[in-house]
Amino acid sequence: MREPLIRIGISEGKPMARVKLHGPFRYRNKIWDAAGITVTHNNGFIIADLPSAQKRLKIRRLRLTPAGDSTFSLSGVKIGIGFHWERDEEQTFGGSLELTAETGGITVVNEIRMEEYLKSVISSEMSAAAPLEFLKAHAIASRSWLGSMLAKKRKPHEKFYPDGPDHIRWYDREDHGRFDVCADDHCQRYQGISKIISGNAARAVAETGGTFLVYGGHVCDARFYKACGGITENFSSAWEDANIAYLSSVSDSEVRHAPVAGETGAERWIASNPDAFCNTNDGDLLGRILPDFDQGTGFFRWTVEYTREELEEIIRRKSGMDFGTLESLVPLQRGPSGRIVRLRITGSIKTLVIGKELEIRKWLSPTHLLSSAFIVEVLEGKDGKPSRFTLKGAGWGHGVGMCQIGAAVMASRGYRADQILKHYFPGASLKKLYQAG
Repeated sequence: MREPLIRIGISEGKPMARVKLHGPFRYRNKIWDAAGITVTHNNGFIIADLPSAQKRLKIRRLRLTPAGDSTFSLSGVKIGIGFHWERDEEQTFGGSLELTAETGGITVVNEIRMEEYLKSVISSEMSAAAPLEFLKAHAIASRSWLGSMLAKKRKPHEKFYPDGPDHIRWYDREDHGRFDVCADDHCQRYQGISKIISGNAARAVAETGGTFLVYGGHVCDARFYKACGGITENFSSAWEDANIAYLSSVSDSEVRHAPVAGETGAERWIASNPDAFCNTNDGDLLGRILPDFDQGTGFFRWTVEYTREELEEIIRRKSGMDFGTLESLVPLQRGPSGRIVRLRITGSIKTLVIGKELEIRKWLSPTHLLSSAFIVEVLEGKDGKPSRFTLKGAGWGHGVGMCQIGAAVMASRGYRADQILKHYFPGASLKKLYQAG
């Protein structure tokens, strides 16, 4: 296996892109040293204006390759799409830049070697100031997820939504036409070189170069998320009904916690304060782990409250269905972490069972609930109808695989990267599959 080149989709469908070149770039056989380029979409073509060169190009695809260590910046890059931290940023990237005219606008792609890509990912997913052994563990997990994804991309890729009266849906990485992965949370966070603020990111990638998690002769589909809430989740709770041994539930602790069972068990678990690696209030450590826009989010245990009317409107907008007066939210199936897999929504007009975990999180929040591990408390009004719904929850994310905050706490307590990975991916081993560089 050779170190692959990774094509990352930075943005799609925009009518305009503004690019700043930091150093010379090659276009075909010419060297460009224009500082700024404005690219607009026009009827299936891109119009590239180079003010410093007093030149205009009308083409379908513009590819610029760095001459040396040149970088480029893009303005208006959207991050956190659909989440509560959604915003626009200017970001700077290494590698090549490709802009292509599509029917709906301009597609912007950055092409870069996998190891360089990973330096950005582990600095974008978490903070580059995090403990080194955690960053090493994350580099291996991210490399493995990407390696597994690239292998699957070469095979027929199908989405499966079971037929039947229930609304059961899950979301996985989608195949992209012009690039391998997107740059946002739907794949892996990739924010260029802007977030690489310490040498630890480069060191973590270098010291683990070409190393993957493997199981049964295959690269592991290594999933990760922010915080499990004390127990990690089974793969089948979030995606298709498949048992994947290295993506099975484990306690996020040195002591074993029993899997959550039934509604009484869920109430007891979510009301508790169990020993867990991700159960930390260490502000200094969290400040070194989380990017600035993730800080301040309560993640181990949390509460969300809605009036009945507020929640009715959210469900109506997210589902496109009118349930009438909302009467109840009843969990029908939970995973071992307490995450709800199937939820029955009952209204005066309509009743429907929905799942899996991300669909539940989408339907019950203006953006996304932190997780589907929650219990429902209902306050009744004088008319006997619900007047307020309170969701008390645990964890942040789907809960499958590596708990990022838990892994960082493990590293701060002296665990090595290999020990962290073997904890969260039971039965998996480490194998070097190529020599980086």
